[in-house]
Amino acid sequence: MSTFFIQQFGCRATQADGAAIERQLREQGCSLAPDSSSADVVVLNTCTVTAAADAQARDAIRKIHAANPATRILVTGCYAQRAPEEIAALAGVSFVVGNSHKPQIPSLVRSLEPLPSVSATPDFLPVGSLHRNVLAPEEASARILTGDIFELTDVLVAPVLGGEGNHTRPTLKIQDGCNSRCSFCVIPFVRGKSRSLLPQMVLSEVQRLADSGFREIVLSGINLGTYGRDLTPRVEFLHLLRRIQDETSVERLRISSIEPLDVTQDLIDFFASNDRIAPHFHMPLQSASDRILAAMHRWYRAEHYARRVELIHERLPNAAIGADLITGFPGETDADHAATLDFIAARPFTYLHVFSYSQRPGTKAASLTGQLPGHIIKNRARDLRSLADSKSITFRRAQIGRTLRVLTLRRNSSDEPGSTPALSENYLQMRLPVTLPPNQFVDATVTHLENKHLLATPVESLTLSVRGA
Repeated sequence: MSTFFIQQFGCRATQADGAAIERQLREQGCSLAPDSSSADVVVLNTCTVTAAADAQARDAIRKIHAANPATRILVTGCYAQRAPEEIAALAGVSFVVGNSHKPQIPSLVRSLEPLPSVSATPDFLPVGSLHRNVLAPEEASARILTGDIFELTDVLVAPVLGGEGNHTRPTLKIQDGCNSRCSFCVIPFVRGKSRSLLPQMVLSEVQRLADSGFREIVLSGINLGTYGRDLTPRVEFLHLLRRIQDETSVERLRISSIEPLDVTQDLIDFFASNDRIAPHFHMPLQSASDRILAAMHRWYRAEHYARRVELIHERLPNAAIGADLITGFPGETDADHAATLDFIAARPFTYLHVFSYSQRPGTKAASLTGQLPGHIIKNRARDLRSLADSKSITFRRAQIGRTLRVLTLRRNSSDEPGSTPALSENYLQMRLPVTLPPNQFVDATVTHLENKHLLATPVESLTLSVRGA
């Protein structure tokens, strides 16, 4: 059987797809290689949300092929769905598989015969390596498998065990696709219509993770708040959350990005009354200029978003409130940019993800007049990131003296000896001055801020210190 390696790009949903592919390949007897250079087949699971994401994938293909020309490269994901011919033209690519055909990847990998190992030395090729795909990759044509993404009904399911927390906090994708048509976004055209995992499957996956010992699980999706609207009978996202709380033993649930109009009073009240839900809301804002929001085809205006922030802050004053922002949208003026800065400055955001506008082929925004020069976009992004840093530090300082429930994470090589990284319920990175095993809940009191990092001492350690005094 072939050995494989999966290289991931992009969002949590893309990473979840990669985890599902890995699960399927393992079930079919394929073995996971430690790195791309030692794998018979490398699966590149791509993103296409920006031009930079496309370039990153192309660069990875070139590097993998240069390091080991015998490796078979299979490219999938959003970039593969959007521009398969562009990828197929790159040397070393054997298959381009769009999101529409991702379920077929395990059978494709199983059918591939490993090529002879090839030296990367440019002046010498061993006799055994005289293979058409090795000597003349430009003559070989990759096989392309793509189709109508809007006919896809499957949701690939497998928890993502990597990323933040290093196998401590799995992410479970329960929804895919999007029915909205934001003018800047290519994602609906590469992921298809909104579709949901059946509630019983969600409950089963959550309980399986809880039984495996995971204490916190993150629910994710492309447009998570629309979960269940495609099902018959229709299921409300809040109803699913209640069932998870009632029918599984997961100790803490966290939700990823959710659109502002899906953050209802009932949802906020549910979070406020339940200590098994992390007080963490990530709501894409994109802009606080109503003119730009209309041009983006967003379904809310700044005042609607502001009301959601106010409701959250009233009920959960220490909740994490994060937002995505796009700067440099076509036609954005200095006044529009200033409106966004003023809006952010006046509200209790705890962190921001700032993106420079990227022209995506096929989107309505790509054909708009008023495309901005790169230096203006760069300067505006810098303004927003500077403000984001200020908001983040303000929130961290406000936590000093509070006792928070934190989850210990796995240590890595950059962690200070004798300390343990941890994540708070309200999404703050902590450092505890003791060595603790990962995946443990600890009550810790925040003592001070050091170089943007919060230091916190476990309550038990503080108690022992007081008794010792």
